[in-house]
Amino acid sequence: MDASVRQLASRLSALPVPVALCLPGGQRIGGAHASVVLTFRQWSSVAVLAAGQIGRLAEDIVEGRVVLEGSMRDVMSAATQLLPGNPVGSDTGWWTQMLRRARSLAAHATPQKDAEQVQFHYDVSDDFYALWLDPRRVYSCAYFRDGGMSLAQAQESKLDHICRKLMLRPGERFLDIGAGWGGLLLWAAEHYGVDATGITLSRNQHAHVTRLIAQRALAGRVRMELRNYRELDEEQGYDKIASVGMFEHVGQANMPLYFAKIQRLLKPGGLAMNHGITAGGVSNHQLGAGMGDFIDKYIFPGGELLHVSQVLRELALAGLEMLDTENLRPHYARTLWAWSDALEARLDQARQVLETTASARDAGKVLRAYRLYLAGCAMSFEQGWLALHQVLASRPDGRMESGSLQGAQSAYPFTRDHVYR
Repeated sequence: MDASVRQLASRLSALPVPVALCLPGGQRIGGAHASVVLTFRQWSSVAVLAAGQIGRLAEDIVEGRVVLEGSMRDVMSAATQLLPGNPVGSDTGWWTQMLRRARSLAAHATPQKDAEQVQFHYDVSDDFYALWLDPRRVYSCAYFRDGGMSLAQAQESKLDHICRKLMLRPGERFLDIGAGWGGLLLWAAEHYGVDATGITLSRNQHAHVTRLIAQRALAGRVRMELRNYRELDEEQGYDKIASVGMFEHVGQANMPLYFAKIQRLLKPGGLAMNHGITAGGVSNHQLGAGMGDFIDKYIFPGGELLHVSQVLRELALAGLEMLDTENLRPHYARTLWAWSDALEARLDQARQVLETTASARDAGKVLRAYRLYLAGCAMSFEQGWLALHQVLASRPDGRMESGSLQGAQSAYPFTRDHVYR
């Protein structure tokens, strides 16, 4: 056993769960009853593990260069201890910042580029997502108002939490940017009586929600459009706007355009909710140790994250006033573990579904990527490397007498009673 292998063996012995490695030459490191076993087919993958490049190791697993055995919870428990340093640290030099902006501009140069990237993720297979999401297929952070809630209950709690924050009223024009499989759109229409418009770039989601609208006899009051947010008509305006789990796809370079568009779409005095993943570090746009690169390649191409302080700055520059900000980070960790556990319980079924519905993509690779992605993100939210912020804002109407308080300039009461009563 050479020095590098001995050093790796010493690191493994200190992990919180027993891990065994089967090396390319047939040598095994670790006990016979390890919770996690990694079988390596080439030495370069061993070097990746030794360097703590967890994202690159995940890529080797997806591509079949490393075979992984063990529960995802045990795998992630070990992974947190194998990192070489803080994965939210970043280089803030001018050259790095310029390169980052150039890449962001290129990744989101046109609506067509945005559509291709969204469809890569969301159009994998509706049946695949249905295996591990709740019955409403709400693909964003749940809100566990009560610790004993099931995932389905917590997702309904989240939908209502957003509607209460937006103070939705019957007859109001409501826009849902990135409406997914229609959870919030339909909840707002059926429980709050709004006239609701949803947009998506996913063909699968558009078809699914259009069917639900017809089945629930909501045509005329609810509509789902296959449309980029940049293309929305600004003439009529909306009383309330929600964007849930969407602005992660916008790109840092396009944040001024995105928030300015929301400001123009929103009627004076109206309220907007931006619910999305934010970076744990102030200056990093993705996770280090190769984890961000893994997500960009296999899960969310073109995805970029901002720290909440940057989100608030961009929002203010667009002429929106931040009214309330809430961090739901541990709620998303619990949500992701619920998704991960549900997928792990249905692996054979998931493989069969992907083999018949995932188009030309390799079903085995897709499944391995999503197993690592869901569990890895759960770990990242637990550790504080990622966060989830709901930011409520208004477009002030400039009228000192509007609202319940002098100078409110919107319907917002500047208390939180309406959210929790």
